[in-house]
Amino acid sequence: MAREVEGAEAFVHSVVHTGPRVLHIYRTYFPETQGGVQEAVRQLCLATADHGCRNTIYSLAKNALPQVMRLPEGVLVRSRSVFEVASCDFGSPLSFVRLRALAKRADIIHCHYPWPFGDLLALLGASRTPMIVTYHSDIVRQRLLGKVYKPLQDQFFRRAAAVVATSDAYKSSSCLLQSMGEKVTTIPLALDCRKLPTPNIEREASWRAQLGQGFFLFVGVLRYYKGLHFLVEAARRTGLPVVIVGDGPERERLQSQAAGLCNVHFLGYRDDADKFALIRLARAMVFPSHLRAEAFGVSLLEASAMGRPMITTDIGTGTSLVNAHGETGLVVPPGDIEALAAAMRHLEDNPLLCDRMGEAAGKRCRRLFSADVVGAAYSKLYDRVLGEHLPSSRS
Repeated sequence: MAREVEGAEAFVHSVVHTGPRVLHIYRTYFPETQGGVQEAVRQLCLATADHGCRNTIYSLAKNALPQVMRLPEGVLVRSRSVFEVASCDFGSPLSFVRLRALAKRADIIHCHYPWPFGDLLALLGASRTPMIVTYHSDIVRQRLLGKVYKPLQDQFFRRAAAVVATSDAYKSSSCLLQSMGEKVTTIPLALDCRKLPTPNIEREASWRAQLGQGFFLFVGVLRYYKGLHFLVEAARRTGLPVVIVGDGPERERLQSQAAGLCNVHFLGYRDDADKFALIRLARAMVFPSHLRAEAFGVSLLEASAMGRPMITTDIGTGTSLVNAHGETGLVVPPGDIEALAAAMRHLEDNPLLCDRMGEAAGKRCRRLFSADVVGAAYSKLYDRVLGEHLPSSRS
């Protein structure tokens, strides 16, 4: 076990950079799992690497082999996920040993919340390293478990030198974030538009032959808070084509709801080449999430970067930061099927409006969410947190 940790450390620190060594902690990561937070971590690592940061990502995996992987965004180190309760992965005692070894070589611990076991990892395995937290969402569904978890949660956030909300809307509407006062700052998620896949003409032609173009597209994990049952019903009422890309616990139920609808297509998980080909063919990205567990929506950034308008819901989170109503798309009340259907019809009937909103979305994405803007903001935060600690914290 000791040799494994030493080997991981040597591999992680074999690349020479000039900035701080940042150790990111999140429960799962690519390639085993796909999701918005995983993509947010990847984009953040790419953005801060341009500012000299050396990024390592530590996560759990059901299949943790290989334990160390070199990725474009940094080095991934994994321990085995032993079991999962309420979407929270738990590791073995070895996970604490491995994290402690990595933390000794890090200047900053960067935790991605929520992950209760990650709180415990950071508190017990990295107690002496300055820590910041990116707050991706409130814990919405597991309220009873949340009461048991609260003492650990309180200690975790007391330990944090800074907490980052991904939008002012989420910061002002989250009771937990409000309770932390000036410790909280706002930095949005990033998308490096310079590193998007180049158009794949063959993939695009293949999907056009199967689905046509001008459909309404959803991309993401099929979870309870995504509001996809409202989208399926809106498709039923309008007859407009809807394409749903992604997999998740709600897929079987949604497919059952959509039985008999020839205008709703479930494509499952698709790689980036397929995903961006589908975005290029879509009329608009639809994000019907109805609960606050949807804090931002990384696929909205991808749609924006590709010049596509959006339909989102007003849930008081970062989705309305990405999608400005009337400028880059339309924002409707959450859970309102008729309003969602009306927004789809409006974009269907106004292709010139779609073009204008899509162009505005691309400009807004580059202005607010570019890798350079977000990477510089996090680099500045890292420097501030390190400056507030003893010089020995970077030895």
